[in-house]
Amino acid sequence: MKYWNLKKINKSTLEKIGPIPRSITKTFEKFKKEMTPNAEVAAIEEFKVSRYQTVTSIRYLLFLIIGPILLNQLSKYFIFSPVVDYLWDQKSPTIFLNISQEERAFSELEKFEEKLYFEQLISASTDFNSEIKNESLIKEKAIELAEEYTKESSNAVKNILSDCCSASIFIFFVISGKRHLLILKSFLNEVIYGLSDTAKAFLIILFTDMFVGFHSPHGWEVILEVILRHFGLPESRDFIFLFISTFPVVLDTIFKYWIFRYLNRLSPSAVATYHNMNE
Repeated sequence: MKYWNLKKINKSTLEKIGPIPRSITKTFEKFKKEMTPNAEVAAIEEFKVSRYQTVTSIRYLLFLIIGPILLNQLSKYFIFSPVVDYLWDQKSPTIFLNISQEERAFSELEKFEEKLYFEQLISASTDFNSEIKNESLIKEKAIELAEEYTKESSNAVKNILSDCCSASIFIFFVISGKRHLLILKSFLNEVIYGLSDTAKAFLIILFTDMFVGFHSPHGWEVILEVILRHFGLPESRDFIFLFISTFPVVLDTIFKYWIFRYLNRLSPSAVATYHNMNE
């Protein structure tokens, strides 16, 4: 039974695109099935296949998501965190891993000094004691920043090690679960292409505007800064601007090719709806 289910699911997954839209051929196939004498039995079998496909896909998808995340957190806090902290304490601690961290620390300290100077001007207090107090506060702030960026640097090392572990286990799950991957691919195809034309057009516009729209560069800039800080890499403005000027263009080309090559043949009405909503 499972072999027959998998064979049928794989047949749906590897279905080739024909000259006639898929929606039209599906309508004729459905009408043909309903006219056969064994339509009821076929409907029950089709429901069993659909249920098996849905349960297996959701279970495998959750396994792909939860497994690496759980391993990432466990390895980070119970394996790499004690080792990195021990080695960090044994040697002279490195406060900054890159120049970007130094610039951010100096900027924070400078703003703190300006704030103290402004408060001193407002209070009209220029005695010797207030200056000594300000120097003491600046020194405390510098020590606080040193501890903060030392922790950020060590966390970057832990993130690299734990992310490598989670990426390795994710690749292992994908390679070892080829059968489940085919079922998941078939399930996603059925979900995506089974949506209404308005829903398809809405999702296309949402994703294109979010990732390749005229306001997407600000979002990509934030994402890249978070990723670079996560791994302790320097926040090079040249790299960020180069990425923003090239990657969304490539992504937009892929979207347009997918619409022209696949969606235009599978669901022409969805493409027409997309163009009408986008105008």
